[in-house]
Amino acid sequence: MSTMQGRFGLVTGAGSGIGRASAVRLARAGAAVLVTDIDGDAAEATAATIRSAAGGVAFSMRTDIADEDSVQAMVAACVERFGRLDFAHNNAGIVGTQHRLVDYSTAEYDRILAINLKGTFLCMRAELQVMVPQRSGSIVNTASAASIKGSAADAVYTASKHGVAGLTKVAALENARRGIRVNSVCPGVILTGILEEVERTNPEQFQKTKSLMPINRYGLPEEIAEAVLWLCSDASSLMTGQMMAVDGGWSTM
Repeated sequence: MSTMQGRFGLVTGAGSGIGRASAVRLARAGAAVLVTDIDGDAAEATAATIRSAAGGVAFSMRTDIADEDSVQAMVAACVERFGRLDFAHNNAGIVGTQHRLVDYSTAEYDRILAINLKGTFLCMRAELQVMVPQRSGSIVNTASAASIKGSAADAVYTASKHGVAGLTKVAALENARRGIRVNSVCPGVILTGILEEVERTNPEQFQKTKSLMPINRYGLPEEIAEAVLWLCSDASSLMTGQMMAVDGGWSTM
């Protein structure tokens, strides 16, 4: 069993989906969690769930990970409230619209990279500024199965998540002798709000996409949360610099 008793940290993009599931699961394992999201109300709803249903310790704040000042304020708030930063799950990101590479606008490219890649960089940098003096900590980035293989009509998202993979590996190497581990979890197609809308509006496409999965089903946010918990905990003490695929076999095809 992975335990997080006496650990303090944060989860970004925790107002819904994978981030919400991870924040709740970490709290159930004993961690105190700062829940952040660009939607402050959604972040508070997750924190309220932790405090009530999960019986855990959590507070929330609105954070825009593409904004340097917002990210610095997030990490400072965590340290002010808890006194340290033991773990961070950098989960916030966007998919964007899907096009052939030749049809992407520069504005869409800039938007996806600003959130997925620059945002992850800003979070990691701020977190490491706290963890390095502590000489301890675990960072888990949400990369993607698209960090491992390419996907047609998804060029910019794929590029951003390959970038997250690179940041993860370099940060892991730079900090391996400082007691800090840095890994990424790589989800496949997960049943979150976007897919639920596809199921409602285009059930044929929903079933077709599911049939392409080797396990013939979509993943659940809670399944990714279990991997995040393990990577944040001491149970994965030998893991650093790894891209952990949790995708039902999609990246092996």
